Amino acid sequence: MRRPLSSRRAALPWGERAREELTLARERLLALLAPVPAEELVHQHSKLMSPPVWDLAHVANYEEQWLVRALGGEAVGDTRLDALYDAFRNPRPGRSSLPLLGVEESLRYAARVRERTLALLERGPGPGAPERLLAGGFVYGMVAQHEQQHIETLLATLQLITRVPLAPPAGAGAAPPPPAHPVRGEVRVPGGPSTQGTDDAWAYDNERPAHTTTLNDFFIDRTPVTNADFAHFIEAGGYRDAALWTGPGWEHRLTAGLEHPAYWRHAPAGWQRRRFGQWEPLPEDEPVAHVCWYEAAAYARWVQKRLPTEAEWEKAARWTPAGTPRTFPWGEQPPGPAHANLWPRAGHPLAVGSFPAGASACGALGLVGDVWEWTDSDFQPYPGFDAFPYREYSEVFFGSGHKVLRGSSWAVAPLAARATFRNWDLPIRRQIFSGFRCARDA
Repeated sequence: MRRPLSSRRAALPWGERAREELTLARERLLALLAPVPAEELVHQHSKLMSPPVWDLAHVANYEEQWLVRALGGEAVGDTRLDALYDAFRNPRPGRSSLPLLGVEESLRYAARVRERTLALLERGPGPGAPERLLAGGFVYGMVAQHEQQHIETLLATLQLITRVPLAPPAGAGAAPPPPAHPVRGEVRVPGGPSTQGTDDAWAYDNERPAHTTTLNDFFIDRTPVTNADFAHFIEAGGYRDAALWTGPGWEHRLTAGLEHPAYWRHAPAGWQRRRFGQWEPLPEDEPVAHVCWYEAAAYARWVQKRLPTEAEWEKAARWTPAGTPRTFPWGEQPPGPAHANLWPRAGHPLAVGSFPAGASACGALGLVGDVWEWTDSDFQPYPGFDAFPYREYSEVFFGSGHKVLRGSSWAVAPLAARATFRNWDLPIRRQIFSGFRCARDA
């Protein structure tokens, strides 16, 4: 029986780690898609997301380009697939009209690519393979994380399906009992210089380079805002008070008809949420999810606080009294079942405060797992940013149009759950597994 990857990862040379992470990602991808009817995999359920079958073949084509051809191997499939599965050439709304590979064709293509990838990993790259891609096994980590990220994308897509009820994704382990006493309130984070970003070999370009930031003291909520908290905001008229919203936020609330988080409804017995096509009573102690940045910012103003900046969020997650930044809020140990709710632990968020072993040095909980957390920051490059290995991963999204989310969700794999990982999206997006916590000046 295979030992948990988290217990061995630190001791693995990168070649073995690469093989295991690629294998784990593929096992999870296939297990997720196996119970979904083929007709649902080829259907486009929303203009916000691709038909699931596009993601499947896109993952394989990305791997072929970066772990086969870029490292000296021969093409596996028709190279015209590169254009067909190019995310920037083919925006999501139009992907259902493309001549996509079918489900079985995509599965066979992915299997052939993986066979070639593992063979190249075994014998080594061909002559002329870029050294920078191979340094520390970066390109293997990039592809494994890419596949795991598409698993989260697919989970968000499956959540949109309303044509047929789906079985909620099964968790791999029992959920911890909810805290005996709710863990709430806020913690004070000391100001001064701290390290933001990382130079880790498998980090993405937007996380680099590690650099020093200086902040004033601030307070940050110990846990994310819960469903019960947000229900109070709704019932207090938060969606009807324009003074709580930014100008663009209020305009979007009116245009989109926002009245509550996505997948909520008010029934005679109280609030309910839809989870993978099935309605259930709203769990009051779980972090609120599927709210956009505008909703999060309005709530924060309602409680006379604000969203944390990205630098504040990272300091709360990584700061230590000794001044040595942590890779994870709890330390250097890779995420385990006691630390955080990550994929495929539970298949949904868990009660706030469920993972005391995952606390950061300042005492904040739940900074990794459960829900992505909106920050107040625009997605911008760090000082000294260098786009690598292609501009389209990060650079083309920099600017005031996208807001940064931090911390991972329940649908994120441990591989991509480091505290320096940066996510971003448009402030109107709600199909993602997004929540938030509040902050305020000290």
